[in-house]
Parts: sequence; structure tokens; C-alpha cells
Amino acid sequence: MSDISPIHIIGGGLAGSEAAWQIAQAGVPVILHEMRPITTTPAHKGEGLAELVCSNSFRSDDSDLNAVGLIHYEMRQLGSLIMAKADAHQVPAGSALAVDRDAFSDAVTAALKAHPLITIERGEVAGLPPEAWDNVIIATGPLTSPALAEAIRSLSGEDSLAFFDAIAPIVHFESIDMDKAWFQSRYDKAGPGGTGADYINCPMNKEQYEAFVAALLAGEKTEFREWEKDTPYFDGCLPIEVMAERGVETLRHGPMKPVGLTNPHDPTVKSYAIVQLRQDNKLGTLYNMVGFQTKLKYGAQAEIFRMIPGLENAEFARLGGIHRNTYLNSPRLLDERLRLKAMPRLRFAGQITGCEGYVESAAMGLMAGRLAAAERLGREMAPPPPETAFGALLNHITGGHIETIDGGTKSYQPMNVNFGLFPQVLEAPRDENGKRLKGKEKGQARKRQITARAKQALAQWMSQL
Repeated sequence: MSDISPIHIIGGGLAGSEAAWQIAQAGVPVILHEMRPITTTPAHKGEGLAELVCSNSFRSDDSDLNAVGLIHYEMRQLGSLIMAKADAHQVPAGSALAVDRDAFSDAVTAALKAHPLITIERGEVAGLPPEAWDNVIIATGPLTSPALAEAIRSLSGEDSLAFFDAIAPIVHFESIDMDKAWFQSRYDKAGPGGTGADYINCPMNKEQYEAFVAALLAGEKTEFREWEKDTPYFDGCLPIEVMAERGVETLRHGPMKPVGLTNPHDPTVKSYAIVQLRQDNKLGTLYNMVGFQTKLKYGAQAEIFRMIPGLENAEFARLGGIHRNTYLNSPRLLDERLRLKAMPRLRFAGQITGCEGYVESAAMGLMAGRLAAAERLGREMAPPPPETAFGALLNHITGGHIETIDGGTKSYQPMNVNFGLFPQVLEAPRDENGKRLKGKEKGQARKRQITARAKQALAQWMSQL
């Protein structure tokens, strides 16, 4: 074992697991504290590290035209454990990277257990970490234990913000009526491990759609405590019934949009709306309902979702649920190295910082781990440049996006990585004849400019590590 003092990580989710791996790979010992299964959460089902509690998708894997795909690329370049195990346990999902959630978690857990510099300790760290822990990463995610959350609030002098995050149902494949449903990816687009026919599609006509929306609006919902009622949702993960409340046509332009799909059972009739299900495990026995996060009560869910053609006899491996997410006002509380300004021995990573999404959380775990290891080894490590996906997201978290609401009240909002967080590309894209591009071609060319610049900036930054 190393004579170097260990770095403590609180939380064995995606961010904590990735941070532990990066630190250990740098030659620094790690003690990873995970409270499950001794203390449970409302969303987790098992005790494995890096458990996926919502979707099994890491979203787009296109590193040329998608900001999420770009951060996939950057994580792979930096030796990400999370991406390595996701790649090893992928399941077909069109142009997305989706994983067998149990196999993925098992693989991450096994890798961390096997590393000679990583010690895993089970049990809750209640309140602030002991003063003797001089280098700590808090990666407790959106379900931070009440004692630790209260200690952080007391220390920072500011309340954390919170929102609700809903979980989509999972359906047994054998219970889906494939005489009504069919396999097809939107526009037949194939992705990593995919064929272009990776989603199950359930079509609706106008009458069926309107009846479904009416049932969503009338369905019995989960009751919230009085102090929770004003908590805002994150727009990227709205419950299906909350989307329906925004207008009867909202779902047709969101998760139930019928574009890019043709019903082989009746190709002459255009579907009014389509529900998609995505493979959830490698065996192909489970499928989750894409975009169907919900706060409906279990009885209402089963009744209403069986109104969908093809799901009349659906058997659910898991019904939808809802849990409360907590995150810091990071731009005010954290420095550019993710350290708490009020107590720099504490560094934060993952969803508790206000980044959204699996890969974003793991990416910030990776960055926190490398920054913590460099600090322990007495090395200076510059944060990644803002032109990279890492840098753009880090800038958003530590000093970036603050929205103004209610006539001047400032509120930091959670964010997925997206091209709006990157520095603007000033050079107008042109075709091979030098003519300026317009419309969709211009948009795609801009994205390629941003991703090419990011990859070049990442390579240069890595050469200086």
C-alpha cells in the first residue's frame, strides 16, 4: 500500500465511482464510503455501485454532432471507468448508448473492489466529514442524506435548491403485443451496437391519443408534503402528466412525436402519436417507456398505460416513481476546482453540483478525482479549457449559468451538457465553393466546428497533464 494519505469519497454512484477510479489510477489511495445497503434511499433498489435508478441510456454517442456524444469521447480519452463498462455492456438503442443496468453496475463494482488502492466502506457519513479527512469528495447525488445535507446548508450559509426527478416504468417484452407494435429506430438510424430497428413503437390514432391524455390528466397522482409543493421540476425530466398539463398537443411534439416512423402493420395510415420503448437489459427481456417519467400512483399507471395499443396486457417489471433531488447553488458556493469556498477540504462532484444526466455526473466525478489526486500529489492541474465539453460543463457549474426569474431573483438551474454552454464559433461555416451555409446544413456545420475544436483543445490540454 501507498504511504500517501487517502482521499475520502462519500457516495458510490456514477460520480463517486469514477472519482475513485481516477484517483487510484493516479497512485493515490481512496476510501469510498457508500451508505447502501445499511441506509437506503427512495430510488435505489440494490447495493451495487454506480446503480442506474432512472433510464438505462447514456444518450447520444455521436461525438461530431452531439454535445453528449462529445463528452463520451472526452471521457474515453481520459480513461473513464464508467464509459469502459458502459461500452462493455451496451444494448441496442438506435443512435444512443444504452446499457444492461445490472451488468453495468456489477462490472463497475467489481473493478473498484479489485483495485489495490481502493477501500470500500459501507455506512452513512452523518454530518460533515471528520476534520482529519483533509481531502474529501462529496458525490452523494440527488439523494444526499438529510444529516449531510443539513450540515452542508449550515456551513455554506445558503439553502440548497431542490426539484423532483421522476422514473419511467419498465415493461416485460413478452407482454407486449407485437401484432400492434413494431421495431424501428426513428429514421432507421443505427447507433452503437444497434441495427436501426432498436425501439419498440406503439401507434395511436387521434381518438386514442386524446383519450390517453385525458386519462393522464384525471389519473390519481402522488401526494406531496406541504413543504415540497413549490419545488420545481427539471425541464429535461418532466413527468408525462405534467407535460400533458401544458396542452393536449404537447406530448405529440415531445416523447410521443410520430415522425420518422412507419407502421409496417398499416403503412398507408400515418400515426397521430407513437409511444417508444427502449431495451433495458442485454437479454432484451425488459423495455422502458421512453419519456414516461411519472408521479401517477401505481394503480393509475397500470390502468392508463394499458390504454396504449400494444400494451393492453403489459406486465411491469417496475412502475414509475418519483424522488426529490437536492443540489447546491454551485456558482456561488464552489471554486473552479469544485471545492467548497467555505471549507476547501471538501470538493463536490456529480448531480449534487447541479449537472444533469448520467454522463455529466460521471464526467464531473472524473474531473473532481483528477483535481483531488493532483492536489494530494502536490501537482498543479489546470482545469480543462472552456472549448472542451469538460470545460464548458465545469464553467456552467462553478461560475456560469444563473437564470433571472421573478423580476430579479437569481436561481441556478440544473443543466445537461449542450452546445449552448460552449464558447461561440465566430467563423461562419461555408460549403466547398466558399458559399455560406444556411438552415440545417449550417447548424450541423457549426456543431462539427465546435466538436473538432473541442477535440483539438482536449488533446493539447492532455499533453500538459
